[in-house]
Amino acid sequence: MPQLCDLAIHVNGQQIFFLNQKILSAYSGKLKKIIRQEKRKSQIKISSIGIDNFPGGPDGFEMSFFGMTENLSTGNLLKQTETFLDGVIDWSWHDIIASLKSCESFFTYSDTSGLVEKLIFSLLEKLAQNSDIATLIASSSSSSSSPETASRFRFSSSAKTTPESTKPGSSSKQWWFDDLIVLPPMIIEKVIANMGAYGTDNNSLILTRFLLHYLKNAELQCKGGAKGTVLYSRADYAGLASTAVHGVSRNSFSCRGLFSVLRVVSGFGLSRDCRAKLEKLIGAMLDQATLDDLLVSGHDDRGVFDVNLVIRLIRIFVNGDFLSPQKLKKVGRLIDKYLCEISPDQNLKTSKLLGVAESLPDSARDCFDGVYKAIDIYLQSHPTLSFEERSRLCGCLNYAKMSLEACKDLAKNPRIPPNIAVQALKLQHSKIPESDFSVSVKRHREPKHEQFLRPHGLVQ
Repeated sequence: MPQLCDLAIHVNGQQIFFLNQKILSAYSGKLKKIIRQEKRKSQIKISSIGIDNFPGGPDGFEMSFFGMTENLSTGNLLKQTETFLDGVIDWSWHDIIASLKSCESFFTYSDTSGLVEKLIFSLLEKLAQNSDIATLIASSSSSSSSPETASRFRFSSSAKTTPESTKPGSSSKQWWFDDLIVLPPMIIEKVIANMGAYGTDNNSLILTRFLLHYLKNAELQCKGGAKGTVLYSRADYAGLASTAVHGVSRNSFSCRGLFSVLRVVSGFGLSRDCRAKLEKLIGAMLDQATLDDLLVSGHDDRGVFDVNLVIRLIRIFVNGDFLSPQKLKKVGRLIDKYLCEISPDQNLKTSKLLGVAESLPDSARDCFDGVYKAIDIYLQSHPTLSFEERSRLCGCLNYAKMSLEACKDLAKNPRIPPNIAVQALKLQHSKIPESDFSVSVKRHREPKHEQFLRPHGLVQ
């Protein structure tokens, strides 16, 4: 073994390769140069070399060439590799994906060498067999300014390129979605860009659905990956998230579908403009939303739900064109349910609850019982609120639009400030029998010193 392998190469301090100096020097110009330089430094026969910052690490060392050109030896590795890659069009679907995946660890070098582009072109040749995106890829090639690029996109229906998952009879139009989720974001960006659909150029529904599928999987990886095993940050997916949003804006999605898109892309550093575009679409359709749609999780420690989002959506809806009274009142009923749902949140600030309640005009509600119910739940869940905060909360109520039963409950509710209860009773006196009104008003006209002697009567 020592006679055959007389040189140890330490790659990035991670792995040692035992090689033969004479054989390597005969084929590798780069290693021959490194060995010569090391000999000059030490003036002795070397048996070990350290190479740091090698692209791709030990795996890249095994797969890369080291100046193995025809100048050193006929039929050298570089020539063999080029010949091998010329036949990439005949590779199987899964071999192409595996090769693209292997470029991940030394992406910069594989990209500048043209290897990534060649593999992507072959990948798109396979995808062109799918009728849903064949037109998109063909139109991308026709608009290419490079004759060489365009020629590579001339598809042959007779080519034996159909992947195993698209056998005749397959009804799935999205057969390739799961296959491509193994590829890193920078390669997916290049795939989409070569289709002419990256960023604002995306108007393809099928590509938009793929990107959402891809981002859902990326979200699971970012959440579930053990510490130190997550290769990419959320920001690395921002370009793909923006591309998905541009595609959504040019295709028909239901209100629930738009909320689903928002949940997927929100965690990937979406630009302010893209987020505003998506929220504008949702806000215009808010009358079609359900309570579950609105319960979007918050991304910080300021509350369980993203209340600011809902406030923005309501404002978009209220300021929209062709707003009918029926749609407005439908959203009013929805928002009252939402208020009751978020009220128990211990981190929900009074200003946020008021922000939601007051974002709708008075005409959106025929009855304010739902708002009163939400306020009561909030007061029960936040027993330490000051007199001023409780008074401010009740300020969003329209007592004239409260039912008789709700007004009676408010009058007897120890969590409601006495002056608020009296005010509500005065506005409701026409709905309450005179005897009930007198008793209720009398309760709230107790001497001030008695009220403060019994603080637990005000707050439960």
